Amino acid sequence: MHESSTRIVEFERQLAGVACTARAWARVPDAPGLEERRELKERIRRLLAERSAVLLAHYYVEPDIQDLAEETGGCVADSLEMARFGRAQEAPTLVVAGVRFMGETAKILNPEKRVLMPDLDATCSLDLGCPAEEFSAFCDRHPERTVVVYANTSAAVKARADWVVTSAIALDVARHLHERGEKILWAPDRHLGAYVQNRTGADMLLWRGACVVHEEFKALELEALKKEHPRAKVLVHPESPADVIKLADAVGSTTQIIKAAQALDADEFIIATDNGMLHKLRMLMPEKRFIEAPTAGAGASCKSCAHCPWMAMNGLANLAETLDTGANEIQIDPEIGRRAYRPIDRMLAFAERRNVSVRASGDLARDGGLFGGVGPA
Repeated sequence: MHESSTRIVEFERQLAGVACTARAWARVPDAPGLEERRELKERIRRLLAERSAVLLAHYYVEPDIQDLAEETGGCVADSLEMARFGRAQEAPTLVVAGVRFMGETAKILNPEKRVLMPDLDATCSLDLGCPAEEFSAFCDRHPERTVVVYANTSAAVKARADWVVTSAIALDVARHLHERGEKILWAPDRHLGAYVQNRTGADMLLWRGACVVHEEFKALELEALKKEHPRAKVLVHPESPADVIKLADAVGSTTQIIKAAQALDADEFIIATDNGMLHKLRMLMPEKRFIEAPTAGAGASCKSCAHCPWMAMNGLANLAETLDTGANEIQIDPEIGRRAYRPIDRMLAFAERRNVSVRASGDLARDGGLFGGVGPA
């Protein structure tokens, strides 16, 4: 039995229209030793083959799991591409290493498949901060608005939406709706919503949620770090605060951050997103240097702690246990799944028409369109 430590995490949520602070917990497993790591990785490879399962890993989970996904024919990507990749597989079982809404999205798009996760309690502050009943009431108070929700939401919240978006396609969808004269109700990330509103000019009513990782990036400390590395380009995820985004050379989703690092004329980059992303960046571009953006001042106990505590709940031991026992299967009410499918499918069809992808392959010629949507702040 592997031990774990419990961390209390504060996050922002909206209650009766008022922003407040709530608390949740994250159970982070202890890291295995070198020999145990080797044994667990071999066990996972064997079980994936025996169970005819495909491993889908998010960019933010630990490097060993990302490597296993790619080594065994799975994928490392953002949540929607993980689900799309899973839908294209013949394998009857998908194992999603990420947070719960990612497993739910995979199940919504693949209802006939079995979807497992290393830990069903691995959640997300954006998901927690947007409870379905309260969000539905919020929507009912603004029936004239088109409801657009970020992928980082529960199946029940998606079921209440007209559109689901990822950060890779949020600007395109908002511009499209704005050109049609539609007013938008946006949830849950207020920083991403404000960025989209600023870039598109769309009329947007924002839910007050935030990512516990990206909200902690600090502009003052980032400016100091830039002075230490004057030639470095700053790449920022749009879930970050506006004053951090203003300092960016490029703003974009996880995939777009990869594309920016590949395309920009620099060999040093400061990265303002979850530090799990650094593994993929360093694997694709070993000749370049990637530096974590700061999340705290010099006197704080952690200069840059940009890692999601719930992503950290995905470990080799619980991944192997899930494959071995079949535990932690995602279950979604069929009616909620059917209703949630529509706005996701609408986004995927829109992305196909606009030739927008959400996954970088590392091939600049093939992926050129991805970087087109990334702009300076």
